[in-house]
Amino acid sequence: MTAPVVECVDASKSFGGVSAVDRVSFALEPGEILSILGTSGCGKTSVLRLIAGFEAPDEGEIRIKSRVVSADHTLVPPEKRGVGMVFQEYALFPHMTVLQNIAFGLANISEQEQRSRLSEILELVRLTGLERRYPHELSGGQQQRVALARTLAPKPVTLLLDEPFSNVDATMRDDLRHEVNSILRESGITTMFVTHEREEAFAMADRVAVMSNGKFDQIDTPDALYHAPATKSVARMVGTCDFLDGVVSGGRIQTELGSLGWEPNGHDYPDGTPVDVLVRLDDFQIAPDPKSTSIVTSREFRGDEIILVVRTPSGAELRCRRHHYSTLPPGTNITLFPTKASPFVAFPRAVQPGLTQ
Repeated sequence: MTAPVVECVDASKSFGGVSAVDRVSFALEPGEILSILGTSGCGKTSVLRLIAGFEAPDEGEIRIKSRVVSADHTLVPPEKRGVGMVFQEYALFPHMTVLQNIAFGLANISEQEQRSRLSEILELVRLTGLERRYPHELSGGQQQRVALARTLAPKPVTLLLDEPFSNVDATMRDDLRHEVNSILRESGITTMFVTHEREEAFAMADRVAVMSNGKFDQIDTPDALYHAPATKSVARMVGTCDFLDGVVSGGRIQTELGSLGWEPNGHDYPDGTPVDVLVRLDDFQIAPDPKSTSIVTSREFRGDEIILVVRTPSGAELRCRRHHYSTLPPGTNITLFPTKASPFVAFPRAVQPGLTQ
């Protein structure tokens, strides 16, 4: 069995008494792309800095290619870890050409080896023909690829990317994400990147670690995170959702919208347990029904889709996705019916302090 490229075991780090990383553990397999997804300040960049060696963990252990690089009384410096890191701001040398920037990390090999590696890496990142340009003569996407090429040139063991698309215009982001993903897959390098954009995490990563308050809440494939989130907070992080009140009864969940099949998600809830049912944008279809007391309260046009907010008889609000040509205006009475072929996910309802159920 092949050993993981990166292993992090119960790593913790605090700054000024505030916990940034709290007992984080994971293993990164050869060729795998792992994303850490979380809001600003959750600790995701701190994890990268621990792996890179820019920070030492207060507790725990980090191994790269089975070698301990961070632990009690052990701290291998960043330049000796075989780790490459691309920062948010790219950090290109403005007085150097594209070729000179990429060649910066190749000083320890022969000129012939340099020429061969530079030709190879320029072709990999689609920059052939731009070798003599300076950073200010490049687009944001081209600058990103130069930074990536410079980091890949010395053939690091693993690649770390900190918010790789944060400095790119939104209109270019999808194309650049596709380009970078193709480069990483073609190179086969084991990669870790952090982002607050779930679309980036889902589109590029083999696995995603959802992080909050310094902890990994769940780490799994994008499909598993979306369809089987472990907690309500993970459910919110990985996709637009609402929650519908329900009660477990006879192996199903009874709600104001009818009886729903459900997935216990590893828990055994007895009959009578109040739960919150996870509802995604496409989980319910809607149809006009003048006899219904459910009503469309707002309509948000997004170009290729329309998001309708529907208020149920109990006052709950659910968001539903419709095709862009939908003509259901606010004020329309409608009926909702489930469209999911798979069971719904439900979570035990939290009891507010001072209240009983």
